[in-house]
Amino acid sequence: LLSASDIRSCTMMIQLASRAAGHFSPLLSSRVPQQLRCNHLRRCSAAATFSTHKPTPAAPQAPPLGKYAVPSRYLQPHPSNNITPHIASLVGRDLHLRPSHPIGIIRSKIQEYFALLSTDNNTTYTIFDAEDPIVTAQQCFDDLLIPPDHPGRAPSDTYYVTDTSLLRTHTSAHQSQHLRSGVDAFLCCGDVYRRDEIDATHYPAFHQMEGVKLMSPESMIGADGLNDEQWLQSPECQLIEADLKATLEGLMDHLFGPTEKRWNDDFFPFTQPSYELEIYHNDEWMEVLGCGVIHEQVLHLSNRPDRRGWAFGLGLERLAMILFKIPDIRLFWTEDERFHRQFKEGKIVEFQSYSKFPPVFKDIRLFW
Repeated sequence: LLSASDIRSCTMMIQLASRAAGHFSPLLSSRVPQQLRCNHLRRCSAAATFSTHKPTPAAPQAPPLGKYAVPSRYLQPHPSNNITPHIASLVGRDLHLRPSHPIGIIRSKIQEYFALLSTDNNTTYTIFDAEDPIVTAQQCFDDLLIPPDHPGRAPSDTYYVTDTSLLRTHTSAHQSQHLRSGVDAFLCCGDVYRRDEIDATHYPAFHQMEGVKLMSPESMIGADGLNDEQWLQSPECQLIEADLKATLEGLMDHLFGPTEKRWNDDFFPFTQPSYELEIYHNDEWMEVLGCGVIHEQVLHLSNRPDRRGWAFGLGLERLAMILFKIPDIRLFWTEDERFHRQFKEGKIVEFQSYSKFPPVFKDIRLFW
């Protein structure tokens, strides 16, 4: 037999269990025989355990790493090597290839837009999104007319593997190799690395998209033999400029919807003329990309002296932070499931913030 104290405890347990099981029981009456109450207690206890227990989810498994995720490749015992273990661990994560990651979603939407252009104007853009992140100084700097004394070449700005090889600082490092291969239009996407202070908008690893298009030889016949000044005033240069701007304005509308835009003159060693595109978004002007007409000497170095065209480059993190309203660039690298479960392939949704502390699941099962 149960004591009076035991019965009071059981009655409280039955009340909790009954509420958790979602029903009211008349068996709580003190007139109900003691054995019946105890039997009901066991049944309600089982119901409460079943209905209130929320099992702690298994830790999410990180997506498989890419073929370049080999830290020892980058941590070589060379006197010029300045790559840290943390940076080496980021190479090969391939965020841009994860279809439900914000970086992968933006990459996919840009490629989707250029696929539509291919249908409209019969220009096929070849996709390169799995290039080796180690490039030569020739590829990254010399082929793009970046002078030897440029600060971007200094070890304080660039991660060197050896004296002559490094982690690419921009996807433009692959421009000359693809032009030499004979490709006339392409998109190149990947992770790039620059030594930088870490804060909410800066991180030493991020992602870029490079786009290149060469115009048809027939449309550029009048460009032969012009000096720089004549070239900038020529109808051929203006044709390239118009095609470039129309293409990129269409890309912004594809990503943001119809939006106000403005162009500013800029300078890049590898394009002439050069431009910066801004859009008006959330009541302010924001720079979104740089671009220009490919410098004639860059085409000569790429063994394409008979061609003319345009190129652009943009940062995927910048666009993703704007479109998804993600406040901190470091979030892109997290493996926290509370971040990743918010995003689905092909969908742009507003990011919902969560605690910086790990999730805690409380088990409220009743034991007696």
